[in-house]
Amino acid sequence: MHWFHCGRCGSLFQAKEGEPEGRLCSKCGFDPCPGEQEIRTEPASGGAEGGGSDTHARRHKSGGRKRKGGNIMLKLFVGWSLLMVLIVLGAIKLWHQEGPPETVERIRSTPGEVQVSEEDVVFLNENTKAFVEGFSRFLASGSPEQASQFVLSPTEAVARMTRFNSQNPTIKIDPATLEAAGKTVLHMPGGKAIETRWASKDGRLIDAVFQKENGEWLLDWNHFVRFSDYPWALFLAGTGAPEGEFRLLARERLAEERKDEADISIVLYAPRFGYPEDVGFQSPEFLVSRKTRSGKLLDAAFKLARSGGRVYGSSLPDSNPDGMIRVRVMVRRIDTEDGRKFEITEVSACHWYSVDDAGVEPAEEKPAED
Repeated sequence: MHWFHCGRCGSLFQAKEGEPEGRLCSKCGFDPCPGEQEIRTEPASGGAEGGGSDTHARRHKSGGRKRKGGNIMLKLFVGWSLLMVLIVLGAIKLWHQEGPPETVERIRSTPGEVQVSEEDVVFLNENTKAFVEGFSRFLASGSPEQASQFVLSPTEAVARMTRFNSQNPTIKIDPATLEAAGKTVLHMPGGKAIETRWASKDGRLIDAVFQKENGEWLLDWNHFVRFSDYPWALFLAGTGAPEGEFRLLARERLAEERKDEADISIVLYAPRFGYPEDVGFQSPEFLVSRKTRSGKLLDAAFKLARSGGRVYGSSLPDSNPDGMIRVRVMVRRIDTEDGRKFEITEVSACHWYSVDDAGVEPAEEKPAED
């Protein structure tokens, strides 16, 4: 016995080999010719009818697989299209130039934020890729020798970086954890610089300033780490050299009550890297004569801060604690029989940038009235 295929109803039926061409299909009762095709297979235990049902089930299942495969392809196409739309929408938020893949660049607009000029926008767009790549390589560097390639005055920076790392907690930042929170142009006496702000996934807010040197955009490392000649807390405790330059936060004491006094009273705080709202314990009180250049610079800087202005026209929101300004000061420690005293010998600048400029103009003295 062999299996044969009915060309009319599609069923399989058994017949003896050599039967005449006029044999009838056991399922539909009609002549299966033309088109019968012998199927060389062993008889199924379920008989002709059972075999036919199994074949139909296999065909139905195969057709289902085809339809299912088509649905998957359609879903993949729709999903891919949506993904491309999201990528395009996300790209609108990027900083116009692509950074390296390990750096996430999304800019958040702040309501009421000072807008930069069209010229500065073009300047930022033209140079973003260069400084972002350098910053990422700096963060990925493992030693001061490697990192110094991406900072201002690299030859001199190695010694400062090594000394700083030996006296302060190590600063480690994974570039992949940073998200851009803003950028602006600084109009410094020597030319334009770029100030950026980054938010990390662990909650830190980081400032990074870049200046062009020998055709490359390099990080202002002194500003980045808030470099001081010696840790402020240890200096106040009586260790280290008796005099040094420090990058600190200054707050004016009793500003309204003492506005007519001959001296301006300030206290100083050491900034905490990545957490601008956190400051350490306050220093002893410093009295600075308003008639000196240092006193005039402090008056001008506090006045600028109260008006909402920023040094060198920065348009980034002020991240300093309320009422505080950034200063670079020379401080001397004096040990006497009556105890330890401190005095400000010079206010070098009212900012933390590595430029030989105070950042503000001291107020002109009013001429004496006749």
